[in-house]
Amino acid sequence: MWLKDEDMEGRSGKNNLRNRIFQQLESDIVSGKYPSGYNLSEKTLTEKFGVSRTPLREALAQLELEGLVEFVPHKGVFVLGISRQDIEDIYLIKLTIESLAAKLASERIEKEELTELEETLNLTEFYMGKGDLEKLVELDSRFHDLICKASKNRPLRAMLTTFHNYAKMARYKSITTPGRAAKMLSEHRNLLEAIAKGDGELAYALSVEHTTNAKGSIVEALQE
Repeated sequence: MWLKDEDMEGRSGKNNLRNRIFQQLESDIVSGKYPSGYNLSEKTLTEKFGVSRTPLREALAQLELEGLVEFVPHKGVFVLGISRQDIEDIYLIKLTIESLAAKLASERIEKEELTELEETLNLTEFYMGKGDLEKLVELDSRFHDLICKASKNRPLRAMLTTFHNYAKMARYKSITTPGRAAKMLSEHRNLLEAIAKGDGELAYALSVEHTTNAKGSIVEALQE
């Protein structure tokens, strides 16, 4: 059965609405605006977004699939966030996967990809001067995504895609630690230099060091 044009337009509009709500809520959860344990009231959110319950519930269902919220029967929808144990688990995975990606990228990266990485670091420096944390988190994610892409390893990329939200929450907590953003940029530049030289062993070691330092900044912040 073929859909009429107006039916397709209507469905596309609903999908766009659901995606807009999902992306905003995802951003608010990852940034910590809605902390772990926060009750996402349907009534409050429908009023905030000016929508019916249907697209909101679809967006919340997507957030549950992403591991960001939990539906509790007869109580509501609650933000999961990340715990101290989550941090340990996240960085154990990051250290393993991203270090391997860096090593492979040093062997397989193309000239255009090196240029993209350099441009990303220049933008990072620009937004660091402006103190734009949201943009720094975005650029940090882009930097690591580009390295993963340059590894030319499809299974590895699929693993990191699944891991996206957990990594993003961890990055936000790391970058917002005082002094971490400048160190991150320096570590990224050293890593890019090793990749550009084709030094896989050094790229691997620097990626391990970078991940370990990022984890350390979060643990320190949690202790404080």
